[in-house]
Parts: sequence; structure tokens; C-alpha cells
Amino acid sequence: MHAAAGLRLEYLSPAEYRSAERADVLGVAAFRGPPAPVPGAGEIPVAEVNTPVLLGTADVLEVWRSGQPAESGHRHRVRFRRSENLLFGCIALAESEIAGPPTVPAAASALRTATEQAYREICATLDALGYPHLLRVWNYLPDINRDTDGIERYRQFNHARREALRASGRTLAGNVPAASALGAASGSPLVVYFLAARTAPAFIENPRQQSAYHYPRRYGSHAPVFSRATLLRQHDSLTLFISGTASIVGHRSIHVGDTAAQTRETLTNIAALLEEANRVERAARFSLGSLACKVYVRRPADLAVIRAELGKALEPAARVIYLQADICRQDLLVEIEATGMCPLKADA
Repeated sequence: MHAAAGLRLEYLSPAEYRSAERADVLGVAAFRGPPAPVPGAGEIPVAEVNTPVLLGTADVLEVWRSGQPAESGHRHRVRFRRSENLLFGCIALAESEIAGPPTVPAAASALRTATEQAYREICATLDALGYPHLLRVWNYLPDINRDTDGIERYRQFNHARREALRASGRTLAGNVPAASALGAASGSPLVVYFLAARTAPAFIENPRQQSAYHYPRRYGSHAPVFSRATLLRQHDSLTLFISGTASIVGHRSIHVGDTAAQTRETLTNIAALLEEANRVERAARFSLGSLACKVYVRRPADLAVIRAELGKALEPAARVIYLQADICRQDLLVEIEATGMCPLKADA
């Protein structure tokens, strides 16, 4: 049986993945409690993310398929798998194994150095292989909200990511990938995984929010480098990658302390992005109820409240996974990222 054409996303248990066809799998992200082997991991790149799953099976696999035959490889520490137009890659760097410049305090320099090295290797890999367009990037760093030497680690990460992208000749505003940055368990490595393409996507911003790369300095001396969403057009399908989205209007966090209101505001922001994507691409018909969502919950005790709000907005059969993770701002209690896929008519 031939795989369906076009990029696809599945959330599977290890048992479901074990019994599935894997010829067109580009890559896998594993979210887990206790480590467990991922079937086929010797050939297919697996990003192992240490964020506990809050519902269902102890392990969840995020499986990206290209609909085409794929081949695997590695370049330095980046493991990748690619089809004709798409590439999935991942890299993991342990801060404990990295020494920063002697003039920078070790606690601050290890994360910065790991981030710079990871992004330089990612960019070099894409340039060497001919997939220059980053579509979507996922970043997981331990203790994201902790201060080291007076600087929050998320801000250290933003500084290092920006410098590495600049050094690699990448743009820092406008045409930048969708992305998320979440916390992982203490002692975990920095894990970055990504999708890239030979063709450029459209870059989508949210009319309700200031673009993250234009955030004022109150959020750090180096603004985050990501678009609110990216939209990839293939010959028979559209894929919308929605960045990690939270209860932010303009550039300010709102509904501080109110989990239900933050969840509703987050969904309103996602709905605004869908409307903008449908406006930019006239053939698109993205809807809130049909998205695949990954929901990050800061406090597990808030899970029931968040699920109740999502249950009102999404279709009963919507694909949703819930993970416990710290979020980039300490006043944010929930963050949602999403992926939408829309077939194209032959004459679109």
C-alpha cells in the first residue's frame, strides 16, 4: 500500500507505531515518562523530549510522514531523514558536556554555547543538503524559567539562537520559522527538532499580537526569532504550522492567574491565525475543530479546566496530547501549538 501524498502528522502509542508502515516516516518526537525504546529508532531520527504525558499512555510518539520514500543520514550531531522536498532533523546537546568561554559564568555559558552550537549545526546541515527553508522548530530546554547569574535561561536561549542565526546568514525578522520553546525536566539535554523544505512557506502573523521578533526590550535584550505560523503549500495539500500560542494580546500576558480565561484567550489567538491563513491562501479552509494540538500545562492540577475549555472549541475526535511543561513566561499557565492540514483541489 502506498502512503498518502503530502505531509502528515500522527500521534501514536509505541504499540501503534510498531505495527504501522514506516517507509515514509520522516522523523519522530517521543514524549515520555520512563524511557522506552522507540521501534525503528536506529534508522529514523527520534527527538527524545523529557516532558511528562498527562493523559493516556505513558509514552506518546509524534510521527511526521512525507507520503514519499525517505532516506536517513547525519551531519555532525544532527540526525535527519529527508524526502524529495522535506527534511526532519533533530539534535540533543547536554549542557554538562559543554564548556563555555572562560569569561562567561559557567551556569550561563553552557546553555548559550549549546544553543549556538545546535543552531549553527542545523543551519549548516540544511545549507549542505539543499533544504534552506526552516518551516517549524521545536526547542526544549531544562529549567526554562530559572535565573542563572541574574539572567533567565529562556532569555539566554533567545540571545544564543539569535546570534547563531545571524552568524549563519539567516534573517531575524519576517521570514522566520514557526517555533515553540518549552521547559524540560532538570538535567535534560537541550533538544531541538525541526522540519525544513526546499521551497519557502508563507509566513503568518496574528493581527491580535505584536510579532515576537519586534517585542520590546522588557522581555529581554534579544527578541525571540519566530513567526506566529507558517504555511506550506505542496502540490496537493496545505500544511499550517502554528507556533506555541498563549494568552498574549499585543505583547502583554493577560488573564494572569486565571487558567480557564488564559485557555480561552489562547484559542481566540489560534482562531485569528486560522482566519489570517485562510485570507493569505484563498484555497485554504482551516478550522479550529480540525487541528491537531499539543497542549502544554504548567500545573498538572489545571488539566481538567484546560480540557473542559478545549472540549467546547474542538471536535470530539480532535487529536490532542497534553504535556506537563514550564512555559516561556512565568505568568502563563497554558500554551497550545497546532498543526492544520488541508487538501487542495486539482484546480486550486
